[in-house]
Amino acid sequence: MAATSATTFSIGSTSFSSRANPVSQSKAIGLRLNSKNCLKSFSGLKAAISVSSESESSFLGKESSVALRQSCIPKSLKHNQRSCNYPQPQASYKVAILGAAGGIGQPLALLIKMSPLVSSLHLYDIANVKGVAADLSHCNTPSQVLDFTGAAELPNSLKDVNVVVIPAGVPRKPGMTRDDLFNINANIVKNLVEAVADNCPDAFIHIISNPVNSTVPIAAEVLKQKGVYDPKKLFGVTTLDVVRANTFVAQKKNLKLIDVDVPVVGGHAGITILPLLSKTKPSVSFANEEIQELTVRIQNAGTEVVEAKAGAGSATLSMAYGAARFVESSLRALDGDSDVYECTYIQSELTELPFFASRVKLGRKGVEAVISSDLQGLTEYEQKALEALKPELKASIEKGIAFAQKQTAAA
Repeated sequence: MAATSATTFSIGSTSFSSRANPVSQSKAIGLRLNSKNCLKSFSGLKAAISVSSESESSFLGKESSVALRQSCIPKSLKHNQRSCNYPQPQASYKVAILGAAGGIGQPLALLIKMSPLVSSLHLYDIANVKGVAADLSHCNTPSQVLDFTGAAELPNSLKDVNVVVIPAGVPRKPGMTRDDLFNINANIVKNLVEAVADNCPDAFIHIISNPVNSTVPIAAEVLKQKGVYDPKKLFGVTTLDVVRANTFVAQKKNLKLIDVDVPVVGGHAGITILPLLSKTKPSVSFANEEIQELTVRIQNAGTEVVEAKAGAGSATLSMAYGAARFVESSLRALDGDSDVYECTYIQSELTELPFFASRVKLGRKGVEAVISSDLQGLTEYEQKALEALKPELKASIEKGIAFAQKQTAAA
């Protein structure tokens, strides 16, 4: 069972060899992965076994795809290929990105466009989205791309949508805290979630807009006021924290990245981000100094990017990657995959806090189970860090709830 799920497509460096048609290690290839009973082990956006490819979702042509597929299948699988039935996911889900012309929205739209599960990709923003849609529509993947501009077109962008992703808002700049973002982004999220409630109340809602610790509670209050709140379908996207933890641990310990899984709990800002390094898979030991160093780096990784970009932006590309992974996991769950696990910020009873990020099992109706065992048997360092994050996370949650209730009273 994978601790964190991967997806039905592969991005990055994957090495396959074929005498007739070699593919170099650095070549990015569009592979279609079996999403149900043939794919046993996931990590990030890569899969460990049972890879197949199809021309509809591949950068390669039809003949090249066939050659690649044949070169990737082990002899033992080729021998049993006739007797094995590989169910393939169908492109039958609609995804809407609200804020699709922004720094996160554009690369996220590209990654979602690559998914073989998406039939229609709806791109919404207040401006500049037509060009993004035109650009993406030239990519030879199955999903149709539609653009929607301005508040008047927002309702149509949400009709019959299965998954709504909200990266809309302003990015963090040097010297800006996540709280500085609150007054701007809180109102944006409120307005967008109201539209979701009115037009696609049964959709999975993925909140990316920061500060997530507050914007998810805002979204919950809005949905409650509209009478359509389903806590199992509202997610704060914290996948980037897991992606970073996996990357940094793999680098530190010289591990194969595809094998590494670090659950990250708490929230999605500063000390509220708690990587549970003691729960790392594969099992690995850390010196006390390594634990502190890795924990602090994972918590401050967003600031690391903001400073490196020197005022030119925040963590847009890695955030888009993490969000695409979570979208694909949601689509796999909707498609009936029974082995989908991700860390996400949700309404939770795992602690005394009303919202908390932890590993969950996803299914067709959203969260099927919260994996409480991750918080059992913590190290002394992790237990202290867990208690230390609670007051800050509690304050952020209360701030979001108070904002939403104040807006309702004013209306």
